[in-house]
Amino acid sequence: MYHMYASTDSYRTLCLCVYRVDEAPTETDTEAELKSLQASLKQLQTEDLGIKERLESTERELKAMRDVPKVAFAVSLGGNGLQKTTSGSKTLIYKTVMTNIGQTYNSETGVFTAPVRGVYYIRFTANAPTNYPMSAVLYKNNAAIQLIAHEQPSGEGSDTASNGAALLLEQGDTLSMQLWHETQIWDNSNHHSTFSGFLLFPM
Repeated sequence: MYHMYASTDSYRTLCLCVYRVDEAPTETDTEAELKSLQASLKQLQTEDLGIKERLESTERELKAMRDVPKVAFAVSLGGNGLQKTTSGSKTLIYKTVMTNIGQTYNSETGVFTAPVRGVYYIRFTANAPTNYPMSAVLYKNNAAIQLIAHEQPSGEGSDTASNGAALLLEQGDTLSMQLWHETQIWDNSNHHSTFSGFLLFPM
């Protein structure tokens, strides 16, 4: 604010007084600040949406993991002693159940049934005296898949053989072990002859 006045003396003095007054913000400054706030809000909303989407994705993955069936079994012939066949093949019934998560192995029939389509790891071992051929053959849906543990007679004592593989099974596929004709297998409470498997991942 400015004030000017002149004196009444013989000579004149011009006095200029200046008072400082803070300037009010212009409309342009207000609009710029508003735009900046709006941009910040939009960025926060975008970040919040991204966090929400990642959270929902994680929840879906956790649910999918919970929904995958837990499958694992481990069984042995147990204290059945020597089993031998001289005519035809026979299904081996592993009566001693050590693990049967998911209840997919039937100890009455000796059959494992795949509950879902997926890749399963299957392994088996066989033990028997060396005076007679030994075998254990994996069958899928009652057909041999040539996964075999087999030994010919060899000296004294006993032989042990094993085999295993990762297999793609469809839901409802069955696996069982068979003893070939004119072969034998042996076990006791120490679980020398076993059959086991578990689901690696569903497909």
